[in-house]
Parts: sequence; C-alpha cells; structure tokens
Amino acid sequence: MAVRDSAALLLTLLAEPTANGSWAAVIGIPDLGVLAAAELGVAVDRLALVPNPGNDIVTIAAALLDGFDVVALASPKVTDAQARRLSARARSRGAALVAFGAWPGADLELRCTRARWSGLGDGHGHLRARQVEVYAQGRGSAARPVRARLALQGTPLPRAPYPQLSKTG
Repeated sequence: MAVRDSAALLLTLLAEPTANGSWAAVIGIPDLGVLAAAELGVAVDRLALVPNPGNDIVTIAAALLDGFDVVALASPKVTDAQARRLSARARSRGAALVAFGAWPGADLELRCTRARWSGLGDGHGHLRARQVEVYAQGRGSAARPVRARLALQGTPLPRAPYPQLSKTG
C-alpha cells in the first residue's frame, strides 16, 4: 500500500492497529511528529521512529519487518528492485508495509483530494476538525477507483458540501 502526500492520512492508518496492540515503525520521515501521531489516535508507546536512516533505509526496513506488525517508510529513497524485495519480505512475515510516496507495484494507493476544516468562528477560535476526501485506486480488486470521506482530526463534519461519494470509473 502507498499513501501519497498526507502524513495525517498515514498516521490515521497507523492509529487502529497500534490502538489494538500492534507495533508500528516509521522510517525516513523526519518531520513526523509524535504529538501529531498521538492526536490522531496512534498509541505512541507502540510506535518506533527512525527519522534519518541514511543510506540504510532498506536494511533497516527489512529488519523492522521481522519484528513489527506495520512498517511505513519514505519510498522515494527505495529503488524498484528494493521495493519488490521489501514487499515480498512483508508478505512472508505477515507484516504490513506502507510506503509514504510512490511505490512500484503497490496493490493500493491512497491520497487526499479535498480537505475541509471547521472550528473557526467569526475570524477567531480554534480549528477543531478536518475532513478529507480520500481517493483510492490500485490493481486487482482495487482497480476501480473509489472516493470516501474520512475525518482526520476532530469529529466528523456534516456531509455537505461534498456530493454522494461512490466508485468512479
């Protein structure tokens, strides 16, 4: 699986497994914040961060796939051949590999296409919630693109102004 251009979406994907006892690691994303992860529901006591892996990102990812349930990594630093080897290792270990960025041969790719914030009153206040439209496409059973709404922060917003979301062709 690949997540494009949204660290908040990546962290939201890590929230459920870590909250249910799984261990997750994030490699090569130095700007990823622990406070942001916690605010999005990630159990940070079950999260390992390797912000600057240097040239060893593939070696580190392979090692972490042996002991972690979910491993996310910055994919621009990985070649196509390395991506295939890491994907095969994740499958053989029963782990989930989540690329942050483009990933050769990804079965599923997620990206945020629209965002809507709420919470500001008449020019003051605090942002309380963010709803995004997530676009998913892939190969195999995920070949037909799908759009869905997702609350990334705060409570879900009312359905308007987005139209009814459905599979797109």
